[in-house]
Amino acid sequence: MTFLLDPAVLVLEDGSRHPGRAYGARGTTLGEVVFSTGMTGYQETLTDPSYAGQIVLQTAPHIGNTGMNGEDPESRRIWVAGYIVRDPSRVVSNWRADESLEDALIRDGIVGIAGVDTRAITRVLRSSGSMRGGVFSGEAATLDPEEQLRIVREAPQMAGQNLSAEVSVREVEVTPAAENVERLGALAVLDLGVKRATVLNLAARGFDVHVLPQSVTIDEIRAIDPVAVFYSNGPGDPAASDDHVTLLRNVLDDGLPFFGICFGNQLLGRALGFGTYKLPFGHRGINQPVLDKQTGRVEITAHNHGFAVDAPLEGETLSPNGYGRVEVSHVGLNDNVVEGLRALDIPAFSVQYHPEAAGGPHDANYLFDRFADMVRSHRAAASSHVPLSAASAGSGEHQSGHQGTEVGHAQQEVGHEGEGKN
Repeated sequence: MTFLLDPAVLVLEDGSRHPGRAYGARGTTLGEVVFSTGMTGYQETLTDPSYAGQIVLQTAPHIGNTGMNGEDPESRRIWVAGYIVRDPSRVVSNWRADESLEDALIRDGIVGIAGVDTRAITRVLRSSGSMRGGVFSGEAATLDPEEQLRIVREAPQMAGQNLSAEVSVREVEVTPAAENVERLGALAVLDLGVKRATVLNLAARGFDVHVLPQSVTIDEIRAIDPVAVFYSNGPGDPAASDDHVTLLRNVLDDGLPFFGICFGNQLLGRALGFGTYKLPFGHRGINQPVLDKQTGRVEITAHNHGFAVDAPLEGETLSPNGYGRVEVSHVGLNDNVVEGLRALDIPAFSVQYHPEAAGGPHDANYLFDRFADMVRSHRAAASSHVPLSAASAGSGEHQSGHQGTEVGHAQQEVGHEGEGKN
């Protein structure tokens, strides 16, 4: 009955049509259709700025049963371009909920669709790769099918898009270091789509976290006298972010310690002189196995990326841009994708995934400790005029299974992991 009264349709650029019912705001939305395999943490997924420009399909069939609350958002709004679910919950059953998922989608103007065969759509994306798509509901659902397909095919491809300005802060935001920890100093965080859990994890390691607009200059970074620089996750094509690469090369030339995650990993790869490429359907979910080559440990990690760094998986490689020796530090075990880089002659390293894991497992949370240790080693070497050892650039002092301070939603609220969040 609901379907007949309020129809919607998902149209993919390959011409396939998937009718369902309207969910969330009504209207038209366009974007790159991708799938996420996470069975928990839909609120964190929706509010992750890295999903800007993408219509997200949840492979878990039942979504929305715990509603939405004011404590778990990873940013100031929902960022997905659209939302695809199979079976949205008709009721909200969680004591922490402030509103239903559909009410939140309507509030933020997110057009979605429900009642479609998400497994069939996922198989299409797995076989043919992520592609442009559109959700049409309300009056837009009655458009001629050929017109809907034309609209979808005229939408921009994700490749070549720079979306950093859409998600970044406009003014500097400062989060002071947590109490009762060693204060390390100011950390310059380039906001390319940073998540709240990342900021809290950095503050928990003793950094005064300065979240800077993506348009910041090297002189503005130098003005806060940072002890290190951090590049966040974010949406878009790293090949379209030349200004951020130039800025990072200035950071490396200044000798500042650097840590990057997700989009920041891709930009470090470019700054070192490597290329990037688009994955067929990307990595999106909270159960991705990654090998830490330095320790031999396999970590289950949270991912959200559609691009990757093109670098040799084995051995040491000289940076094409003159930054010394570089090695691939982490490798994805599903498809042998580069999941981390470590510079051996300068204090810089990065990973392709999300050590803050909101939502997701905390196997990789120790990387924040590695970063803090690298900053301490760099500071000690500078004060004693001793060259920084290669081992301090992402050293293995803190290993998976021996984590330091963890800050994330799973620790902030008791019982969060057991609440059955989708």
